[in-house]
Amino acid sequence: MSLTNIEIPDSLFERVQRLALEQQVTIGQFIATAIAEKAAAIDKEGFLTARAARADAEKFADAISHVPDTEPEEYDQL
Repeated sequence: MSLTNIEIPDSLFERVQRLALEQQVTIGQFIATAIAEKAAAIDKEGFLTARAARADAEKFADAISHVPDTEPEEYDQL
């Protein structure tokens, strides 16, 4: 495990303190989880960008042509 010091605005620190208390975790656990979530979001963005680059509009059109054109179930409508 690594130890680092960071400077954050007092208002943000107070917010983190409150949220950590509500979640019943330490401030360190709360911050580590927030960093992990942010890193995962950035990683996912890269994955989706790479995946989109491999997209094939023709294959998509072929696949979607096999989906029946029906109304959604009542519970699934907006």
